[in-house]
Amino acid sequence: MEEFSFVTTHICKQSGARTGIFKTPHGEITTPIYMPVGTQATVKSLTPQDLEEIGAQIILSNTYHLYLRPTSKLIEKAGGLHTFMNWKRPILTDSGGFQVFSLSKFRKIDDEKVEFRSHLSGEKHIMTPEKCVQIQNELGSDIIMQLDECTEFGTSYEDSKIAVDRTAKWLERCNNAQHNPKQMLFPIIQGNVFKDLREKSLELAKPFIKCGVAIGGLSVGEPKEKMYEILDFLKDKLPQDSPHYLMGVGSPDCLIEGVLRGVDMFDCVLATRIARNGTAFTSRGKVVIKNAKYKEDFTPLDEECDCECCKNYTKAYLRHLFNAGEILGARLVSKHNLRFLLKLMEDVRKAINEDRFLDFREEFYEKYKD
Repeated sequence: MEEFSFVTTHICKQSGARTGIFKTPHGEITTPIYMPVGTQATVKSLTPQDLEEIGAQIILSNTYHLYLRPTSKLIEKAGGLHTFMNWKRPILTDSGGFQVFSLSKFRKIDDEKVEFRSHLSGEKHIMTPEKCVQIQNELGSDIIMQLDECTEFGTSYEDSKIAVDRTAKWLERCNNAQHNPKQMLFPIIQGNVFKDLREKSLELAKPFIKCGVAIGGLSVGEPKEKMYEILDFLKDKLPQDSPHYLMGVGSPDCLIEGVLRGVDMFDCVLATRIARNGTAFTSRGKVVIKNAKYKEDFTPLDEECDCECCKNYTKAYLRHLFNAGEILGARLVSKHNLRFLLKLMEDVRKAINEDRFLDFREEFYEKYKD
C-alpha cells in the first residue's frame, strides 16, 4: 500500500463532485481523469511523446491482446510494458475478460475457468483468475484488474446473479494470487441493471478494495439514462477513500455525467476509433470531416482547441487527407480527439476546484450538440 494512495483534494460545493490525487509507482494522477487506450501497447498512430504532449497521465493496455501477441512472457523479458513501449507514466491493464466474452466465438465458462479460442489463430486457451493475475504481473502494469464475468444489457436477472457470484469468487482467487506490492488490484462491481445485484456485488468486493474499485458492465447496450441511474445508486455506497473507475466509457457527455456521479477514472477506445473514420469531437459537437461541406472550409476543427491539429491545419486539408487515404489524417484527428477529452477533464477539474461544476456542465451542453 505504500506505493499507492488516494486523497480527495476538493469537493465542489455546488455539485458534490470531487477532485483527487492517486499516487502510483510511476507517478501521481490528478482525478477525475480520462485514460487513452493503448490496446496492443500502443495508442494507435501516436507515440508516447505525443501522449505526454497532449497531457495523458495514464494509459490503458489490454491483457487479452498482449497475452496472445506478442505474449506477456516476451514483454516481461523486455522489462515490462513501460520499457517495452517507452511509456514512463502509469499503466492500467484490464483483465481481458471482456475480450474473451466478446471476441472469442468459442468459449466455455464455469466457476473454475474460462476456456476460449484465440480470435487470431483459433488456438485453445484457458484463463483462470490466477493466470489472469500472472499475465498482468508479467506485463508489469501499475493497476491490474480482476478476472470478471461481464453480462450485456438484456441478460436475465438469474444469469446476471450467476455472473455476480462468479465474479466475487474470482476476485478472492485473484487477490490470493496477487503479491506484487508495485501493482494495485481493482475489484470490479457487476450486476447489470439490477440495483440489488449491484449492491450485492459491491458488498462482496469491499473486503478486497484496497486503493481502487471499478464499475463494470455498463455502456454495454443499455440506454445512457439507465447507466446514470446505476451510477446514482452506487455513488454514496462506494468507498470514498478509493478512486472509482467506470470501465469503457468515454464520450464527452458521459464523462461529465460520470464525474457528477462520483467517477474518478474513465477509459474508452471511442476517441481514436471514430478519429480513424474521420469523425472529430469539438466544443460544438461532432464533425464528420469527410462531408462535402468542408471542402473549402479553411478554419480549424475547433477554434477552442490547443492541439497540434487545430493550431496548424484546416478542415479542408483534413478532408483532403481522408479522401486521399493518407494516414496523417487519422493521426491528426486521433491526437485532436484525445486532447479534446483530456482538456475537457482539465476544465472539469478546474470547475470543481472553483465550486462551479454545475455551471460548467450547463455551459458545456449549451454548445455541445451530439
